[in-house]
Amino acid sequence: MSMLSVAPDERDLPRLLQPVIVGSDFSCYAFVRCFQEAYGVRSIVLGSADVKSVSRSRFVDYRVVSDLDQADTMVPLLMDMGERLINEGKVPFLVGCGDHYARLISEHKATLQQRFHVPYIDFDLLDEITQKENFYKICDEVGIPYPRTVFLDCADPAATVDDGGFDYPLIAKPSNSAAYHYAEIPNKKKVFLVHDRDELASIFESLQASTYDRSLIVQEFVPGDDTQIRILSAYTDAQGDPVFMCGGRVILEDHAPGAIGNPAIIIPERNRKVMEDALRFMRHVGYHGMANFDVKFDERDGSYRFFEINTRPGRSSAFVRQAGVNFAKVMVDDLVLGKSQGRLDADEPFVYTTVPPYVVRRSVADEALRRQVLDAFRDGTAAFPLYWNRDGASQHFWASLTYYHQISKFKKYVWGPEAKNYA
Repeated sequence: MSMLSVAPDERDLPRLLQPVIVGSDFSCYAFVRCFQEAYGVRSIVLGSADVKSVSRSRFVDYRVVSDLDQADTMVPLLMDMGERLINEGKVPFLVGCGDHYARLISEHKATLQQRFHVPYIDFDLLDEITQKENFYKICDEVGIPYPRTVFLDCADPAATVDDGGFDYPLIAKPSNSAAYHYAEIPNKKKVFLVHDRDELASIFESLQASTYDRSLIVQEFVPGDDTQIRILSAYTDAQGDPVFMCGGRVILEDHAPGAIGNPAIIIPERNRKVMEDALRFMRHVGYHGMANFDVKFDERDGSYRFFEINTRPGRSSAFVRQAGVNFAKVMVDDLVLGKSQGRLDADEPFVYTTVPPYVVRRSVADEALRRQVLDAFRDGTAAFPLYWNRDGASQHFWASLTYYHQISKFKKYVWGPEAKNYA
């Protein structure tokens, strides 16, 4: 039985609300900042390692937990913590950063919501739409374009490689990123850019030999560089109506093996077609909450091809806050107070960047886009998601190390000899 049946008075939230964040990536710090700005509260953050750019924040109570990504560690820990917080008169609010944490929390939502407000869809829906085979079937049902795709069953040791007849290079990636998190394979990457059939066979065989028992997606490569990627974060209420829709155009992505596809630079773009398609998808499945879509413009036919849905705020969700929407407050208003802020405009000028100007000058080939981003550094609209002037010197130091480390990463994977493997 839930211990959270009585909604608090909104005026009491700065005294009562206690955010608990599982995971410590860039979106974690975005949550920390949003909760602090909206309610003046510090967040409890649980991490599997000491990520100093987060743990040294003056707005964080950081706790390192071994095996945090295992349900038999995470769930009992959270249940004990939630009970203690409730006994202290607090209102616990639980969020996770990363697909595997979001999946674990959703999978155990019925238990966890006895102690926490949990802003995730039920697991049956999450499990269905985050399996990319199902995601693409739904896209077919509602008329949303996506890249041509075949699926290879990694659980079948007798299955053989199939490249779909697509031209090389092509894309290979796991259909279930949460399950892939636990798999151990040589040269593990988030996404593989595959140059020939032998390379594809090697990837598939290593997954067949691992604990990963879902599909490997083999997909045509949609032509175009990083600047053709689009990103959309949205929140829909219980009636399926949008509270906000915040779109962006990716100017540069991370190219390190474990982070391929993570946006490094985002500028605003209100793309009506992408928003309409995403909203049609969310209404079709009965989605309630925050989601993030990855899309690419296909210059061959002018379509916007959808890659996936993340059933949580994305790693780069700080760009939503930069655009003028405190997404943590949207969640609390909806789930704790049972009210809506109405339709929110995410229209503040911004440039989201995880890289310094030096990387921009060397990596962004389009002169107009390069100038737009560099001008944003000069006028103050460019922001690094781990930097906040209200935080302390120790956090600033570690955030700066993370920021300038991007130069050596780009030297290695984009400008250096390994670039051909990841570009």
